[in-house]
Amino acid sequence: MSTAAYQHIHMIAIGGSIMHNLALALHRKGLKVTGSDDEIFEPAKSRLAADGLLPEAEGWFPEKLSPLPDAVIVGMHARPDNPELLFAQENNIPIFSFPEFIYEQSRNKQRIVIAGSHGKTSITSIILHVLKYHNRLFDYAVGAQLEGFDLMVKLTEEAPIIVIEGDEYLSSPIQRVPKIHKYHHHIGVISGISWDHINVFPTEENYREQFRIFVDMTPKAGTLIYNQDDEQVLEVCVPNNSDVNYIGYTIHEHKIKKNGKTWLKTKKDDVEIQLFGEHNLRNISAAKEVCKQIGIKGQAFYEALATFKGAARRLEKIGESESTLVYKDFAHAPSKLKATSEALKKQFPERELIACLELHTFSSLNKDFLPQYKGTFLAPDVKIVYFNPKTLEHKRMPPLDPADLKAAFGDEAIEVYTDNQALQEYLLNTNWKDKNLLMMTSGNFGNLDLQELANKITAS
Repeated sequence: MSTAAYQHIHMIAIGGSIMHNLALALHRKGLKVTGSDDEIFEPAKSRLAADGLLPEAEGWFPEKLSPLPDAVIVGMHARPDNPELLFAQENNIPIFSFPEFIYEQSRNKQRIVIAGSHGKTSITSIILHVLKYHNRLFDYAVGAQLEGFDLMVKLTEEAPIIVIEGDEYLSSPIQRVPKIHKYHHHIGVISGISWDHINVFPTEENYREQFRIFVDMTPKAGTLIYNQDDEQVLEVCVPNNSDVNYIGYTIHEHKIKKNGKTWLKTKKDDVEIQLFGEHNLRNISAAKEVCKQIGIKGQAFYEALATFKGAARRLEKIGESESTLVYKDFAHAPSKLKATSEALKKQFPERELIACLELHTFSSLNKDFLPQYKGTFLAPDVKIVYFNPKTLEHKRMPPLDPADLKAAFGDEAIEVYTDNQALQEYLLNTNWKDKNLLMMTSGNFGNLDLQELANKITAS
């Protein structure tokens, strides 16, 4: 369905990361976009303001829906009893979740959906970079800001394909099914399955079932690309439908040179890349298989990949000196923690690795979930876990005992910090000769300026 059917769209929870990008994309297409939210943070606040879309006041105002908009898009941040949502329901205004609206706007396109507990942002980012490099026409929806892309969402009438990063989290407060079930993919990818979102999927089996449903939704003549090294993925990606093209992938053949650079081995020449780590070498293989399906093969893929610097906050280098590197990574789940820390240690084995993990999400702060971290934080030489007690209070969760945390990780050597200033002081007072630092979080370490920290460490 064309956006021409909707001249005025109202967005409930417009300040969300992906929601404000959708608002900007629709506004720049010429649609009237209004919205509300009870809290809007940077960079969404400034970006919305620059396009004249920032709400005049924070809060919910049903009167904003008069005259009635053509459609309402509701973000996951809103509650089921949201006053604007209730008004829309009472007045029979068409209501969409984010994934529903993306599907409506891409019914006539080939839909490529990248799913999985980890790696999906990187795989999606690689595909988009390759498509852009070769001047292909495409739409997209991705969960991270990418270099060379103004917005995280693009919807046009002309593009024949859309590439979507498919989150398994719930679609909306009134549509409690995973987003990946709402896109109706033609080409699907599952990068890995590692239990997450314990507040929504209480058991590992229940979580895994959401991906099984995704696999079963692959249509006749569709393609399912999957990580054949992941046992959980293999449980759901059983090739049992002769009408579906199943493609397994693994780590791309490669070599690591003494300078810490990774080179891919190809049928022609070896190709130096700017990514590293086994998880990224799998991500590259997944992206390569997707690109092959849409007509970008072999050397054309590698030529574009050589210029790819990586997705923001995904093992992103933020500081460098002659003997020290500082990286940050959007990692919090056990599988991401393990993959990222092992990658950095393996890439620079001669350097000591100091790694800091912030427990920030509902799952990572849940005592019942913490044992999932056992054995995942072994690679670093110095292991630090930080959490903010105020985050627990805000999420209405019981306090965490550092002793219980160490027991769950199975490592008494882990250092636990609950004061971010004390953590920062420790890091600044460390001798960083021949040492690397890795900061992992989906939060912000209690508003620590990680770039400033990296600058001071690498300047010392």
